[in-house]
Amino acid sequence: MKYPPLATDTNPPSKRFFDVFRYSRRALELVWSTSRNLALVFAALTLVAGVLPAAVAWIGQLIVDGVVTAMGQYQQTSSADTTFVLMFVAAEAGVVALIAGAQRGISTCQALLRALMGQRINVMILEKALTLKLAHFEDSEFYDKLTRARREASTRPLSLVTRTFGLVQNGISLISYGVLLVQFSPWAVLILIAGGIPEFLAEAKFSGDKFRLFRWRSPETRMQMYLETVLAREDYVKEVKLFRLGPKLLQRYRAIFIKLFAEDRKLTLRRDSWGFVLGLLGTGAFYGAYAWIALSAIRGSISLGQMTMYLLLFKQGQSAVSASLSAISGMYEDNLYLSNLYEYLEQSVPEVRGALQKGPQPGDGVRFEQVSFRYPDSEEPALQQINLHLKPGDSLALVGENGSGKTTLIKLLTRLYRPDAGRILLDGLDLRQWQADALRQRIGVIFQDFGRYQFLVGENIGAGDIDHFEDRQRWQQAAEMGMAKDFIDKLPQQYDTQLGKWFKGGRELSGGQWQKIALARAFMRTKADLLVLDEPTATMDAAAEASIFEHFRDLSRDKMTILISHRFSTVRMADRIIVIDKGHIVEQGSHEQLMELGGQYAYLFSLQAQGYR
Repeated sequence: MKYPPLATDTNPPSKRFFDVFRYSRRALELVWSTSRNLALVFAALTLVAGVLPAAVAWIGQLIVDGVVTAMGQYQQTSSADTTFVLMFVAAEAGVVALIAGAQRGISTCQALLRALMGQRINVMILEKALTLKLAHFEDSEFYDKLTRARREASTRPLSLVTRTFGLVQNGISLISYGVLLVQFSPWAVLILIAGGIPEFLAEAKFSGDKFRLFRWRSPETRMQMYLETVLAREDYVKEVKLFRLGPKLLQRYRAIFIKLFAEDRKLTLRRDSWGFVLGLLGTGAFYGAYAWIALSAIRGSISLGQMTMYLLLFKQGQSAVSASLSAISGMYEDNLYLSNLYEYLEQSVPEVRGALQKGPQPGDGVRFEQVSFRYPDSEEPALQQINLHLKPGDSLALVGENGSGKTTLIKLLTRLYRPDAGRILLDGLDLRQWQADALRQRIGVIFQDFGRYQFLVGENIGAGDIDHFEDRQRWQQAAEMGMAKDFIDKLPQQYDTQLGKWFKGGRELSGGQWQKIALARAFMRTKADLLVLDEPTATMDAAAEASIFEHFRDLSRDKMTILISHRFSTVRMADRIIVIDKGHIVEQGSHEQLMELGGQYAYLFSLQAQGYR
């Protein structure tokens, strides 16, 4: 399997290896800013746990040599000599207890930091999401970034810090071991370090391969997550059961797993096989040193206690070297995964630096001047040279086939996208110069795919104006204006009724009731003088839609209103109708004017009217 190269693959291997550790400092800063007290305790315990193991080996030597001396002079051994040995035993027990306490403290710090940092990273991911543009969420490559960041990066910073502290701990231990081992021979220290390098090189190599595999298959992983959603969510379950999609989708889910597992298995087998073979070199180095130390003791070059200490030092030292190299390999892998998090967090977002809260021509309304727009990666423009003027008190209807550009026009008007050419003005001021909150307070929109929040009824309505999210009086006023009051009053807890089935006691509404909730949500914005209905009543019958639009128009006579609908019986109520085709305005005028024109609108109106005869 060939994987796409990392961005740094053009650099030499050494440069690529060390460059990837640039995220270690960020991870340490993240831990420090999350909890300084825990970070300091973690560091102190790491220092203690690194120094004390060598002390255990050294005390062990004193115990063994003391016992041997006492045994050699058994007849002359005094109670003082015995007490001396027992004191060393007690000292070793105390040091071992301190090591156990330090390790337990380290585990406690890790557990607490894991919870704090997991929350911190997830909040960072969500905060970044709030700054992104709509275009980012409609981009599949961006979703791959988001998926990778959420899957691994929330746990990797602590893993990186834990390995960093572990590396420091083992480094301290190795220094203390080296100070004692060098008394036997400097070559012993060299053998100790060199024995773990081959296994480390294999680990580092396969860590990079694993990361490349992880990045390469993000779309498949995201498809698995989507299939889980379709198979287990209540808003899909009706069609899944009715159309018998379950077995087919489950088969597809299993097929993706089988493909991914085959790749994982191949990589795991290669990694572990090479790790085993190269690990034997370290084992051989240890037992070679074991024989060397044993022979030295037989020749009388070292005492029995020294032999015991050196063997223990070498064994513990080898474990420390292996752990250190494994930590470096793991840090390399963690840094690779952290690149996903920071790649997401550093996603560039073009700033709209508007700061003005009112335009120079109050009451001028909305103007589109030669506006054109094309979606990213799209060959055809969605809108071309759009010109229109909507004044306060005007009602405008947009008509056209699906994909003609109607909803795109609304996205530009609400500044979810920016025009590629031309400009849009509100009260004579370019939308790009408006302060974002001031602009959005002026606009109330109900999209066809409006949100159905698993919140209380009142909160669903209050979502229309975050400044009055919990204002019960405003809920009731908006519900009455949105024609939702009658059915809300009949609910068990009225505005405190939980909606949706995700939480206990939740009530599901009909499609028409949800649409009235959405309409009430739009009326929460009492300061809005531009109201937009983008096919929010598509599932209602024609009479109900006409009734709602008539009510909507009566309540909005002094405001600008825009309606998108495929029902011409409703559209004809608008003061002006614009027909959009392939991104162009091809016709505009009142219903009567367009019927007299006998163009596309008249044809579509007549065609739909025949269905009601």
